[in-house]
Amino acid sequence: MSAKQRYTRAMEWIYLGCIVLSGAALVVITLIVPLGVFMRYAMNHPLSWPEPAAVVMMVMFSFLGGAAVYRANVHIAVEALLNAVRPALRRILLWGADLGVGLTAAFMLGYGVHLCQVTWYQTMAEFPGLKQGIVYLPIPIAGLLTLLFLVERRWVGDPPSTSVMYSDQPTDLE
Repeated sequence: MSAKQRYTRAMEWIYLGCIVLSGAALVVITLIVPLGVFMRYAMNHPLSWPEPAAVVMMVMFSFLGGAAVYRANVHIAVEALLNAVRPALRRILLWGADLGVGLTAAFMLGYGVHLCQVTWYQTMAEFPGLKQGIVYLPIPIAGLLTLLFLVERRWVGDPPSTSVMYSDQPTDLE
């Protein structure tokens, strides 16, 4: 197995981890927000933890899901300019876009680590045992993962057609 194949396999497992964690966070949000509403308005006994817990889950969902979306190349993109230029200029623009993604991911990694360090000893009022730095940990992790996915795209190319990313594509009925 070549180095590129091993790297792609590792990125596939990381991608799956991002999807599973993001999906789990979304399920938790879906369950606890209605619980908070029910307890507040139907039972007249508001809970203090559902809203901050949903925010914590949203941070994880957004950042890890964003890294996975980048690898799957299903992020929001405006391609009108790309479709209007010659192929040589299109390649330059795509490199520029990847450079922008790389700079953003590097910023998330660097500033995210700093943010985690600065807030490490602070706690959330609703969750006294949860350090605020842990809440922000998905930011630098997603920055690192996005950089790894960018390396895959530039070094290996798009994920192979056998990737789990393509398992939800529509199939022919005939």
